[in-house]
Amino acid sequence: MREGRVKCLSAAGFHHMAFVEWGDAANPKVLVCVHGLTRCARDFDFLAQALADEYRVVCPDVVGRGRSDWLRDKSLYGVPQYCADMMVLLARLNVATVDWLGTSMGGLIGMALASQPESPITRLVLNDVGPVIAAASLDRIGDYLGNAPRFDTIEQAEAFVRFVSASFGSFSDAQWRHLTVHVTRTAADGKVEFAYDPGIARGFREMQAASGGKDVELWPLYDSIGCPTLLLRGEASDLLTRDAALEMLKRGPRAKLVEVAGVGHAPMLMDEIQVAPVREFLLG
Repeated sequence: MREGRVKCLSAAGFHHMAFVEWGDAANPKVLVCVHGLTRCARDFDFLAQALADEYRVVCPDVVGRGRSDWLRDKSLYGVPQYCADMMVLLARLNVATVDWLGTSMGGLIGMALASQPESPITRLVLNDVGPVIAAASLDRIGDYLGNAPRFDTIEQAEAFVRFVSASFGSFSDAQWRHLTVHVTRTAADGKVEFAYDPGIARGFREMQAASGGKDVELWPLYDSIGCPTLLLRGEASDLLTRDAALEMLKRGPRAKLVEVAGVGHAPMLMDEIQVAPVREFLLG
């Protein structure tokens, strides 16, 4: 695994976006993997290692998360800024096209980019997200976003992650620790805290308010996508309903659907059973 940073620009000035990458740095086949709202690049360690023989796998920390900088102006946290940052990353990679895998928020960024004319995205994997975001899931996320507690030990932090992320499914103790250590950090006072800017909650709450308590619908975006698309859905997902997923098979890119048993929002792609359909879609 290699680490890097790119310098990006917002209306409030410059900021750095961190990323990790796996595989041959000279491989022109690039897979960009982008995480969910409060997660980080290291969620994709297993997937990246599984695909590194075929791809240069690049996993950024979206600004405000992980090892990336925090924006000075919190109102800029949103898909337009994230898309602009990703295009800086693609320019740094010096490739004309990429395949894209996005979990939740990372999938929304992928949809926004893939819907544009002359998009660099040639294959799109949407991991438990689509053009309809269920209001119930927004309420659930809003309960903890921006209000995460601080902890005395990493064990306490892990217990909290296990609780709020129970919908991810069943993992080994080592996997739960992996899912915890990379989204936390030790503060100057020795406390363990989450490695994301609480300011990301501002844009989220504005989206909630604009929806008026209803589902958020982005069908025009989805209908503009022309590249082959794979849709992964956690069987018990509260963010992507089965009805919305089935509708995605009929319009826009007419996605191929794979449902993951025993998982809600969202499949974490940390075992071969979940990685296999992704590999088949990307390399088939």
